[in-house]
Amino acid sequence: MNRNMIIRLVIDLSMTVLMLVAMAYQITGNAMHELAGVILCLLFITHNILNRRWYRTIFKGKHNVRRILSIVVNLLFLVSMAVVMISSMTISRDMIPFIPIKNDTVLLQIHVMTSYWGFIFMAVHIGMSWATIINSVRKMTGITGTNRIRTITFRVMAVLIVVYGVQASFERGMLNKLTIYNPFGWESYDSSMKFLLDHLAIMGIYISGTHYILKFVQKPTGFKERNIEKNENLQNKEVH
Repeated sequence: MNRNMIIRLVIDLSMTVLMLVAMAYQITGNAMHELAGVILCLLFITHNILNRRWYRTIFKGKHNVRRILSIVVNLLFLVSMAVVMISSMTISRDMIPFIPIKNDTVLLQIHVMTSYWGFIFMAVHIGMSWATIINSVRKMTGITGTNRIRTITFRVMAVLIVVYGVQASFERGMLNKLTIYNPFGWESYDSSMKFLLDHLAIMGIYISGTHYILKFVQKPTGFKERNIEKNENLQNKEVH
Protein backbone atom coordinates (compact mmCIF):
# COMPACT_ATOMS: atom_id res chain seq x y z
CA MET A 1 0.00 0.00 0.00
CA ASN A 2 1.42 3.38 -1.00
CA ARG A 3 1.90 6.32 1.34
CA ASN A 4 -0.98 8.41 -0.07
CA MET A 5 -3.47 5.60 0.48
CA ILE A 6 -2.32 5.18 4.09
CA ILE A 7 -2.72 8.94 4.69
CA ARG A 8 -6.22 8.87 3.21
CA LEU A 9 -7.23 5.87 5.34
CA VAL A 10 -5.90 7.51 8.51
CA ILE A 11 -7.77 10.75 7.73
CA ASP A 12 -11.00 8.88 6.94
CA LEU A 13 -10.75 6.80 10.12
CA SER A 14 -10.02 9.92 12.19
CA MET A 15 -13.04 11.69 10.66
CA THR A 16 -15.28 8.73 11.54
CA VAL A 17 -14.07 8.69 15.16
CA LEU A 18 -14.43 12.46 15.52
CA MET A 19 -17.93 12.36 14.01
CA LEU A 20 -18.97 9.90 16.73
CA VAL A 21 -17.29 12.00 19.43
CA ALA A 22 -19.02 15.15 18.19
CA MET A 23 -22.39 13.41 18.20
CA ALA A 24 -21.93 12.26 21.82
CA TYR A 25 -22.80 15.74 23.06
CA GLN A 26 -24.43 14.73 26.33
CA ILE A 27 -21.47 12.49 27.16
CA THR A 28 -18.56 14.75 26.22
CA GLY A 29 -19.98 18.19 27.01
CA ASN A 30 -19.99 21.32 24.88
CA ALA A 31 -16.27 22.15 24.94
CA MET A 32 -15.19 18.68 23.76
CA HIS A 33 -18.03 18.66 21.24
CA GLU A 34 -16.84 21.90 19.68
CA LEU A 35 -13.17 20.88 19.73
CA ALA A 36 -13.97 17.58 18.01
CA GLY A 37 -16.09 19.48 15.50
CA VAL A 38 -13.31 21.92 14.65
CA ILE A 39 -10.77 19.12 14.11
CA LEU A 40 -13.34 17.18 12.09
CA CYS A 41 -13.97 20.17 9.82
CA LEU A 42 -10.23 20.69 9.29
CA LEU A 43 -9.79 17.02 8.37
CA PHE A 44 -12.81 17.21 6.06
CA ILE A 45 -11.27 20.19 4.25
CA THR A 46 -7.94 18.33 4.03
CA HIS A 47 -9.75 15.25 2.70
CA ASN A 48 -11.33 17.30 -0.08
CA ILE A 49 -8.03 18.99 -0.95
CA LEU A 50 -6.32 15.60 -1.27
CA ASN A 51 -9.15 14.43 -3.53
CA ARG A 52 -9.53 17.68 -5.51
CA ARG A 53 -8.90 15.87 -8.79
CA TRP A 54 -12.27 14.13 -8.35
CA TYR A 55 -14.16 17.42 -8.78
CA ARG A 56 -12.51 18.01 -12.14
CA THR A 57 -13.69 14.63 -13.42
CA ILE A 58 -17.37 14.91 -12.40
CA PHE A 59 -18.60 15.60 -15.94
CA LYS A 60 -15.98 13.53 -17.76
CA GLY A 61 -16.25 9.95 -18.98
CA LYS A 62 -19.19 7.57 -18.71
CA HIS A 63 -21.70 7.84 -15.88
CA ASN A 64 -22.88 4.40 -14.76
CA VAL A 65 -25.08 3.75 -11.72
CA ARG A 66 -22.15 3.55 -9.32
CA ARG A 67 -20.56 6.77 -10.52
CA ILE A 68 -23.83 8.73 -10.48
CA LEU A 69 -24.51 7.52 -6.93
CA SER A 70 -20.96 8.45 -5.93
CA ILE A 71 -21.33 11.97 -7.29
CA VAL A 72 -24.71 12.51 -5.63
CA VAL A 73 -23.61 11.16 -2.24
CA ASN A 74 -20.30 13.03 -2.21
CA LEU A 75 -21.92 16.33 -3.14
CA LEU A 76 -24.67 15.88 -0.53
CA PHE A 77 -22.01 15.01 2.04
CA LEU A 78 -20.12 18.16 1.06
CA VAL A 79 -23.23 20.35 1.35
CA SER A 80 -24.28 18.88 4.70
CA MET A 81 -20.81 19.35 6.19
CA ALA A 82 -20.63 22.91 4.85
CA VAL A 83 -23.96 23.73 6.54
CA VAL A 84 -22.73 22.09 9.75
CA MET A 85 -19.56 24.21 9.73
CA ILE A 86 -21.36 27.48 8.97
CA SER A 87 -24.12 26.91 11.53
CA SER A 88 -21.61 25.83 14.19
CA MET A 89 -19.84 29.18 14.01
CA THR A 90 -23.08 31.02 14.82
CA ILE A 91 -24.06 28.88 17.84
CA SER A 92 -20.60 28.25 19.30
CA ARG A 93 -20.20 28.99 23.00
CA ASP A 94 -16.58 27.99 23.61
CA MET A 95 -14.49 27.97 20.42
CA ILE A 96 -16.05 30.98 18.68
CA PRO A 97 -18.08 32.82 21.34
CA PHE A 98 -17.69 36.29 19.83
CA ILE A 99 -20.37 35.97 17.09
CA PRO A 100 -23.54 37.45 18.66
CA ILE A 101 -26.67 35.45 17.81
CA LYS A 102 -29.61 36.12 20.13
CA ASN A 103 -32.20 33.65 18.85
CA ASP A 104 -30.25 30.58 17.79
CA THR A 105 -32.97 27.92 18.11
CA VAL A 106 -33.50 27.59 14.36
CA LEU A 107 -29.76 27.52 13.74
CA LEU A 108 -29.41 24.79 16.37
CA GLN A 109 -32.13 22.77 14.66
CA ILE A 110 -30.40 23.13 11.30
CA HIS A 111 -27.03 22.24 12.84
CA VAL A 112 -28.34 19.06 14.46
CA MET A 113 -30.33 17.93 11.43
CA THR A 114 -27.50 18.41 8.94
CA SER A 115 -25.07 16.75 11.38
CA TYR A 116 -27.12 13.57 11.32
CA TRP A 117 -27.53 13.74 7.55
CA GLY A 118 -23.76 14.12 7.31
CA PHE A 119 -23.45 11.03 9.52
CA ILE A 120 -25.65 9.05 7.11
CA PHE A 121 -23.87 10.32 3.99
CA MET A 122 -20.53 9.48 5.58
CA ALA A 123 -21.68 5.89 6.19
CA VAL A 124 -22.93 5.55 2.59
CA HIS A 125 -19.66 7.05 1.40
CA ILE A 126 -17.71 4.44 3.36
CA GLY A 127 -19.96 1.70 1.98
CA MET A 128 -19.15 2.75 -1.57
CA SER A 129 -15.43 2.36 -0.83
CA TRP A 130 -15.78 -0.72 1.37
CA ALA A 131 -14.27 -3.14 -1.18
CA THR A 132 -11.20 -0.89 -1.49
CA ILE A 133 -10.91 -0.61 2.29
CA ILE A 134 -11.08 -4.39 2.70
CA ASN A 135 -8.47 -4.93 0.00
CA SER A 136 -6.17 -2.42 1.71
CA VAL A 137 -6.61 -4.19 5.05
CA ARG A 138 -5.85 -7.54 3.40
CA LYS A 139 -2.61 -6.16 1.99
CA MET A 140 -1.61 -4.73 5.36
CA THR A 141 -2.35 -8.01 7.18
CA GLY A 142 -1.00 -10.30 4.48
CA ILE A 143 -4.32 -12.10 3.98
CA THR A 144 -4.54 -13.55 0.47
CA GLY A 145 -7.13 -15.68 -1.25
CA THR A 146 -10.67 -16.42 -0.13
CA ASN A 147 -12.00 -18.54 2.70
CA ARG A 148 -15.60 -19.75 2.63
CA ILE A 149 -15.94 -19.98 6.41
CA ARG A 150 -14.49 -16.51 6.88
CA THR A 151 -16.81 -15.09 4.22
CA ILE A 152 -19.90 -16.68 5.79
CA THR A 153 -18.84 -15.50 9.25
CA PHE A 154 -18.46 -11.88 8.11
CA ARG A 155 -21.80 -11.95 6.29
CA VAL A 156 -23.58 -13.31 9.37
CA MET A 157 -21.91 -10.57 11.42
CA ALA A 158 -23.09 -7.99 8.88
CA VAL A 159 -26.69 -9.23 9.17
CA LEU A 160 -26.56 -9.10 12.98
CA ILE A 161 -25.11 -5.58 12.90
CA VAL A 162 -27.85 -4.41 10.53
CA VAL A 163 -30.59 -5.96 12.68
CA TYR A 164 -29.20 -4.30 15.79
CA GLY A 165 -28.72 -1.06 13.87
CA VAL A 166 -32.36 -0.99 12.78
CA GLN A 167 -33.48 -1.51 16.37
CA ALA A 168 -31.08 1.22 17.58
CA SER A 169 -32.38 3.58 14.89
CA PHE A 170 -35.93 3.27 16.24
CA GLU A 171 -34.82 3.52 19.87
CA ARG A 172 -32.75 6.65 19.20
CA GLY A 173 -35.37 8.30 16.99
CA MET A 174 -33.11 8.70 13.97
CA LEU A 175 -36.06 9.71 11.78
CA ASN A 176 -36.80 12.65 14.07
CA LYS A 177 -33.16 13.66 14.13
CA LEU A 178 -33.13 13.80 10.33
CA THR A 179 -36.03 16.27 10.25
CA ILE A 180 -36.41 19.86 11.37
CA TYR A 181 -39.10 18.75 13.83
CA ASN A 182 -36.48 17.54 16.28
CA PRO A 183 -35.46 20.71 18.14
CA PHE A 184 -32.35 19.55 19.97
CA GLY A 185 -31.38 16.11 18.72
CA TRP A 186 -29.13 14.98 21.54
CA GLU A 187 -30.33 13.02 24.55
CA SER A 188 -28.83 11.13 27.45
CA TYR A 189 -27.53 7.61 26.90
CA ASP A 190 -27.11 4.72 29.31
CA SER A 191 -23.35 4.63 28.80
CA SER A 192 -20.59 5.66 26.41
CA MET A 193 -20.26 2.06 25.24
CA LYS A 194 -23.97 1.78 24.38
CA PHE A 195 -23.81 5.06 22.48
CA LEU A 196 -20.81 3.77 20.52
CA LEU A 197 -22.35 0.38 19.77
CA ASP A 198 -25.68 1.92 18.72
CA HIS A 199 -24.16 4.41 16.31
CA LEU A 200 -21.61 1.97 14.87
CA ALA A 201 -24.49 -0.40 14.19
CA ILE A 202 -26.51 2.39 12.57
CA MET A 203 -23.50 3.14 10.38
CA GLY A 204 -23.36 -0.57 9.60
CA ILE A 205 -26.83 -0.42 8.04
CA TYR A 206 -25.74 2.08 5.43
CA ILE A 207 -22.24 0.69 4.91
CA SER A 208 -23.50 -2.87 4.36
CA GLY A 209 -26.57 -1.77 2.41
CA THR A 210 -24.57 0.41 0.03
CA HIS A 211 -21.85 -2.21 -0.45
CA TYR A 212 -24.22 -5.08 -1.26
CA ILE A 213 -26.64 -3.00 -3.33
CA LEU A 214 -23.77 -1.91 -5.56
CA LYS A 215 -22.62 -5.53 -5.88
CA PHE A 216 -26.16 -6.52 -6.88
CA VAL A 217 -26.62 -3.67 -9.37
CA GLN A 218 -23.30 -4.32 -11.10
CA LYS A 219 -22.66 -7.95 -11.90
CA PRO A 220 -20.13 -7.88 -14.77
CA THR A 221 -18.39 -11.03 -15.89
CA GLY A 222 -15.13 -12.05 -17.49
CA PHE A 223 -12.91 -9.46 -19.09
CA LYS A 224 -15.45 -6.69 -18.50
CA GLU A 225 -15.42 -7.42 -14.75
CA ARG A 226 -11.66 -7.18 -14.54
CA ASN A 227 -11.64 -3.87 -16.39
CA ILE A 228 -14.37 -2.38 -14.19
CA GLU A 229 -12.66 -3.53 -10.99
CA LYS A 230 -9.39 -2.04 -12.21
CA ASN A 231 -11.08 1.29 -13.05
CA GLU A 232 -12.92 1.35 -9.71
CA ASN A 233 -9.68 0.79 -7.82
CA LEU A 234 -8.03 3.62 -9.72
CA GLN A 235 -11.00 5.93 -9.08
CA ASN A 236 -11.11 5.05 -5.38
CA LYS A 237 -7.49 6.13 -5.04
CA GLU A 238 -8.45 9.56 -6.31
CA VAL A 239 -12.04 9.76 -5.14
CA HIS A 240 -13.20 10.13 -1.54
